[in-house]
Amino acid sequence: MAALSKLTLTDFRNHAAFSVNIEGAAVCLFGENGAGKTNILEALSLLGPGRGLRAASLQDLVRQGGDQGWTVSAVFDDGHKIGIGLDRASRTPKRTIRVDGASATANELAELVRMIWVTPAMDVIFRGGGSERRRFLDRQVMANIPSHGRVSAAYEKSMRERNALLERNYIDPAWADAVESRMAETGAIIAMNRAIIVEKLQMAVNARPDGYFPKSDLSISGDAERLAATGAGLSELEDFLREQLVTGRARDKAAGRTLSGPHRSDLDVIHRPSGAPAGLASTGQQKALLIGLILANARALSEADDDAPAPLILLDEAAAHLDISRRAALFDELSSQKGQAWLTGTDATLFDAFRDRAQLIEVSGSNSD
Repeated sequence: MAALSKLTLTDFRNHAAFSVNIEGAAVCLFGENGAGKTNILEALSLLGPGRGLRAASLQDLVRQGGDQGWTVSAVFDDGHKIGIGLDRASRTPKRTIRVDGASATANELAELVRMIWVTPAMDVIFRGGGSERRRFLDRQVMANIPSHGRVSAAYEKSMRERNALLERNYIDPAWADAVESRMAETGAIIAMNRAIIVEKLQMAVNARPDGYFPKSDLSISGDAERLAATGAGLSELEDFLREQLVTGRARDKAAGRTLSGPHRSDLDVIHRPSGAPAGLASTGQQKALLIGLILANARALSEADDDAPAPLILLDEAAAHLDISRRAALFDELSSQKGQAWLTGTDATLFDAFRDRAQLIEVSGSNSD
C-alpha cells in the first residue's frame, strides 16, 4: 500500500462522522484536549494488525449513542481501499475487514499495512517492567515481519494450555509433550524474528545521524534470542526450548506457570552517549531514545529491499515535549522518509518547523458530528 489519500470515520469514539482528504506525506492534527485527535490515530492504528495503539475492545470504540457499531475507511493513493468495523449483526460482535470491497483476514491486512507508533503511555517503557518493553519490541518486529503476530498468538495459546495443566497439578506426559512441542516450535520462530529485527534495528540506529535523538545499543535478555543471535537455526532453537520446558516441569508445577521461554525475555536498551541503561536516563533522554528507535525502524522499513509497503508512523503528542530544535530535527527526518507520518498536538504552532511539508488539520467538535 502507498500513503493514505482519504480517511473516514463513522461512530468511532467521539467522532460521529469525520472525513478528510490527505494531500501530503505528513499530517498534523491539532486542536484542544478532548477534541479527538488521538482517537483518529487510534482509528488509523486499527488498519494494521492487532488491537491498535490503546489495545481497546471492539465495543469500547463505539461512539456513545451510536447504534450500528463503528467503521474506519481508508483510501490509498494507489487506489486501494481498506474498510474495518464492528459487526453487531452476528451473535458475537466481531471485527470485519474488507480490502477493495472483498472480505479479508487480519493476516492479509497485516501484509498490506505496516504500522509503528509512539504514544504518551509509552514514556514508561524504559522504567517499567519487562512486559512493556517486550510488547514494544514485538510491535517493531510485527511491522517488519507481519506473521510474527500470528505466531505469537499461537505460542500464547499453547502456553495457556500448559499453564492450565500446571495449575491443576496434573501433568500427563503425552499431553505435555504435545503442548510443549507446539510452544517450542512457535517460540523458536519468535526468538529468531526478534533476533533478526534487533540486529536490523541496531544497524538502522547506527546509520542515523548523531544529534538530537541519541543512539542506543540494543540486546535481548532471553536465552533463545541470544542463541539465535549467535547463528543458531530454527531446529536448534526448537530443541533448546523443548528441553527447557521438559526439564522445568517440576519447577513450573510448583509455581503454577511457565517460568522460561520467549514470554520472559526483555529488551535491554543502553543510552550510548552515557553508557547507562535507558531506565536510568532522564525523562527527556528516555523520550528522545524512544523517538530515535521509532525513527530508526521507520527508516529500516522505508529502505527494505522487498516490496513491503512504506509504514504509517503515528506520533501522539510527541512534538509537545520537544524543544524547537528537536522538533525541527524530527520533522526533517520524517520528511526524508518514504512513510507517511501522522502527528498530534494542541497548537498548530508546534508544527511550524514543518513549513509547507505537512498538511495541518484542525480537529474540533464541529468536524466530528
